[in-house]
Amino acid sequence: MILVSQLKLHIPHEMADVLCATARSLGLREDEILHFEIQRRSIDARKKPELFYVYSVCVKVANEKKVLERALRNKRAKEQFSIAEKTTFAFPAPKTEEFRNCRPVIIGAGPAGLFCAYYLALAGLRPLLLERGKRVEERQADVERFWQTGKLDPNSNVQFGEGGAGTFSDGKLNTLVKDKEGRNHAVLETFVKFGAKEEILYDSKPHIGTDELSKIIKNMRNAILELGGEMRFESQMTEVLIEDEKLCGIMVNDNEKIECNALVLAIGHSARDTFSMLYQKGIPMEAKPFAVGFRAEHPQEMINFSQYGLKDPGVLGAAPYKVTAKTKSGRGVYSFCMCPGGYVVNASSEEGRLAVNGMSYSARDGKNANSAVIVTVDPVDFGGDGPLSGIAFQRELEEKAYRLGGGKIPVQRFGNYQKPLEEADDPKAFESELKPCCKGEYAWADLRTLLPEECRSSLIEGMHQFGRQIKGFDRDDCIFSGIESRTSSPVRILRDERLSSKIQGIYPCGEGAGYAGGITSAAMDGLRVAQELTKRLTNP
Repeated sequence: MILVSQLKLHIPHEMADVLCATARSLGLREDEILHFEIQRRSIDARKKPELFYVYSVCVKVANEKKVLERALRNKRAKEQFSIAEKTTFAFPAPKTEEFRNCRPVIIGAGPAGLFCAYYLALAGLRPLLLERGKRVEERQADVERFWQTGKLDPNSNVQFGEGGAGTFSDGKLNTLVKDKEGRNHAVLETFVKFGAKEEILYDSKPHIGTDELSKIIKNMRNAILELGGEMRFESQMTEVLIEDEKLCGIMVNDNEKIECNALVLAIGHSARDTFSMLYQKGIPMEAKPFAVGFRAEHPQEMINFSQYGLKDPGVLGAAPYKVTAKTKSGRGVYSFCMCPGGYVVNASSEEGRLAVNGMSYSARDGKNANSAVIVTVDPVDFGGDGPLSGIAFQRELEEKAYRLGGGKIPVQRFGNYQKPLEEADDPKAFESELKPCCKGEYAWADLRTLLPEECRSSLIEGMHQFGRQIKGFDRDDCIFSGIESRTSSPVRILRDERLSSKIQGIYPCGEGAGYAGGITSAAMDGLRVAQELTKRLTNP
C-alpha cells in the first residue's frame, strides 16, 4: 500500500473530499483507489482562524510501484509519498491444552487489569479478575451521590471501581509511549470494537468522554465473561500468600483463600492500603517522583480563541492545550489531563482527605476548560524514608485540603494565590463572571500554604510563563482548585525484564505499579503483561 502524507484540507469538509484529494495527489481517478484508510489526522492552526486538517492516508491501487514512481518524480513530493509500513500486533496463541488450567488472577479492573483480563480470556486462560469496588453502573450512582451529599464510599468512588480512575476523566487516549509492537493501535481497536468511535484510530488527540467510556467498560466486561473469564466485585485482595519467595495464593476480604501461581497487580495509583500490605510482605518496591498542584479553570471560549482564533470552533469542538515550563528552581511545571469544556471533580477516596481531578463528557460542552497545573516532586521532598514516603506526602496534602475547604473542594483565584503570604486573602478581591464548574461542593479558601513554598513559587512562575504561551492563562480570575495529588503513582513495584517481581508468580502492572501514566499506556502495559503470561503459562 502507498502512504500519502501531508494532505491538507480546509475545515469543514467531508470524508469524500479526503478521498478526492488523495486521488488527485497521486494523479488518479477516485475509482482507481481500491482501498482507502486514514492513518492519522491532526489540526493545523498556524494560520488561525483559517483552520485545516492534515491527513496521512493509506491507499491500495493497481500497479502500485508504477503509481508511486510517477508520484515521486516531483522532488518536492518525496516526503509525501512512501510505501506504507504498518505494524500488526501479534498476540501469542496457546500451544497446549494442559496449561490452560493455570488460572491467572488479576487485581484491579482499571485499564491495565481489564485489557490484561480480556486478552488472557481470548487466549483461553479463563482469568479471574478481582475488583475492590463495584460494577461501573453501581459505581456511577455512588459517585453521583457523593458529589451531591458528600457521603463517601471508600471502596466505590472516583478512584475505585470498574474502569479505574480514568472512568471519571476525559477519556483521553493519547500517549507518549514508544510502540514498536503495535500495542497502541491494538488498544484503540479494542475500544472501537466495544463502542468507541472510529475517529480515535487516527485522531492525533483521541478522546472518548466519561459518559461513553462507562458503556465501553461494561461491554468489555461482558466479553470477558463470554470468553470464560470471571469478574468479582467488592472483592479486595487483603493478603498475598508467599512460600520460599514464591506466590501460592491470596486472601480476599480477609476471609477467603484463593490458590494461584500467577498474580497480576494492576491495583491503581490510589490503593494505599494494598501498597502497605505488599510492602509488609516483602514485595520489592521504591518511592518514585510524581507531581502535585491544582486544577486551573479558564473560560473555554478564551482557550478556543487562543488555539483556533475562534471563540466557537464549530465541528472541531472545544480546544485542548498543553503547556510546559522550566522554573528557576529547576522544577518542571506543566499542564496535565487537560479537560476541554469540563468539570473539576471531587476525587477523594479516604475519609478526612480531599483530592481533585478533571472530567469531560464526550460533547465537551461545559463553560470552562480545566487542567491540572502541577509541579514535579521527588523523594527528597517527601520528608521521610522508605518506599511509602510519597503516600505519606500525598496524605498530608490531602488532609490540609480537606480542612481548608471544610470537606468541600477548596478554591481560590490565581490573583489571590500569587500574593505574598503576609497579605490577607480576600476571596472577593477579583469579582468575575468566571465561576467554578465542579462536581461536588466547593468553598472559597486560602490555598497559599497548602503546598511547600518552593512548589508554590514554582507554580506561580510557571503560570506566568504559560501566560506568554496562551494569552490570559495567568489572569487574576483564573480559578485554582486543590489538591491535585493523584497525577501518577508515588510507588514503583519493581519487576524484571520478564515483567516479574522477585517473588515468583507476581506481575506488577499498569499505572499503580509505576509503569504507565494514563488510560492508553496502562492498557498497553496490561496487554504486555498478558503477552508474557500467555507465553509462560502455555509454553513453560
